[in-house]
Amino acid sequence: MGVAYSGGADSTALLLAAARRWPGQVDAFHVHHGLQAAADDFVRVCTAVCARVGAPLHVVHVDATHASGESPEDAARRARYAALATAALAQGTKCVLLGQHADDQVETLLLALSRGAGLPGLSAMPARFERGGMVFYRPLLQTPSDVLRQWLVQQQIPFVDDPTNTDERYTRNRIRARLMPALAQVFPQFLATFARSARHAAQAQAVLVEIAMQDLTAAGNPPVIQAVQALSTARQANLLRHWLLLQQATPSAAQLDQLLHQVVACTTRGHRIHLKVATGHVTRQGGSLHYAATATDR
Repeated sequence: MGVAYSGGADSTALLLAAARRWPGQVDAFHVHHGLQAAADDFVRVCTAVCARVGAPLHVVHVDATHASGESPEDAARRARYAALATAALAQGTKCVLLGQHADDQVETLLLALSRGAGLPGLSAMPARFERGGMVFYRPLLQTPSDVLRQWLVQQQIPFVDDPTNTDERYTRNRIRARLMPALAQVFPQFLATFARSARHAAQAQAVLVEIAMQDLTAAGNPPVIQAVQALSTARQANLLRHWLLLQQATPSAAQLDQLLHQVVACTTRGHRIHLKVATGHVTRQGGSLHYAATATDR
């Protein structure tokens, strides 16, 4: 059993709970991004706490430099999960627990709403997922942050506060500092009710994926255009989005709308389809749709 341990309150509470539940069976994995001066202090606190709870600490150094057009947060998240998976696999760990809690879940939902996300975004964070050959779990998604902090204070276990969490240049931090307190005043139970909405969205999205898989099986892979045209517009969009995601391509709303328009208009042999989608193009080849990433993006 592994725990992703940053030294913050959330992951500290998770580590303490896991070490008590599975004594002698828990390893802590600390990702050192090297992005701030306090990073070495985090390691010192983590080392002391791990010694106290009897959990071996594995410090993993990563390069979280973001690529052109990629946000620093996304780059750090991608590097963190890759490093955790690699380190956990090297130790023979079967799964890694993550410390995201109810507040994090609602912040993720609000971010998705602000971006006009569909059901995948409104589903927020899944309780279980796989990445890099490792299974990750988020067991605290229904537990508020305040409850975790209060418990740690009662247990007299030290933790660190990441100074970047108060930097309001980041949208998530502005949501945390300004919007969440306002919501708590107007809707005191919003953490539970918003998280419930995210679970409903996740269930609905799972149904849409099942339908898309069935429709794609019937239409063929790559999909035959006439078979796609036989579906309702909503099911066409659902099938095409799912098919593109299988090609590692995430279409924008505008790209998907344009593709749907072209599919509907494709009624003659000479109709040509060549649309930019994500990092590649959707084309018509015979009676079917095909997707290929551009050579420079592979």
